[in-house]
Amino acid sequence: MTLPSIVAIDGPAASGKSTLGFRLAESLGYLYFDTGLMYRAVTWLALNRGINIQDAASVTRLAEDVPIEVAPPSLEDGRPCDVVVDGHDITWDIRKPEVESNVSAVSAYPGVRKALTLQQRRIGLRGRVVMVGRDIGTVVLPEADLKIYLDASPEERARRRYDEIINRGGKASYDDILSKMIERDRIDSTRAIAPLKPAADAIILDSDRLDADAVFEKAYDLCAGQ
Repeated sequence: MTLPSIVAIDGPAASGKSTLGFRLAESLGYLYFDTGLMYRAVTWLALNRGINIQDAASVTRLAEDVPIEVAPPSLEDGRPCDVVVDGHDITWDIRKPEVESNVSAVSAYPGVRKALTLQQRRIGLRGRVVMVGRDIGTVVLPEADLKIYLDASPEERARRRYDEIINRGGKASYDDILSKMIERDRIDSTRAIAPLKPAADAIILDSDRLDADAVFEKAYDLCAGQ
């Protein structure tokens, strides 16, 4: 059995990409790489160096000049991978609230997206990787051996996100989550640079009526050529 060396998984927010990507990478013995980590890394770097997040030129230069490395997890502390900058492990730093509240602005800068696409390709082209995002099969790694577009209706994705929050003991409004989900879809699919869409040769998996195990089984079968 010849396995695909590069697996690209795209799809809208809360479609289950991260869950699928991690399980698939673990089963194949591949690197799991959620490209959103790089945008978080640049955001953390900018904040750590006192760079104004609203200064697009300075943030872009940072993304162009600082190599970001993503590697298999070196510690068993729940991390899916290591994120390293200048020899420093920032895997958990990029999860801090101040990064969360600023990463959207950073990821919208065209220059940052262009710079990080090059960094993502640098890692992805090494092979033995499952890369997850919104433009992997179309922009970052169009040469990927297997492209999966994991989809689900906004209503189903909002329900999953709502259940996740409630099960953690939090409070949430389904209608509010759904409204934000629809708006996020609109922004992602209509942006001028790297809009969210399936690659022409992507295999679309609709997970509306599938649980995580069933989605994984279908994806693994695709890897195995079944």
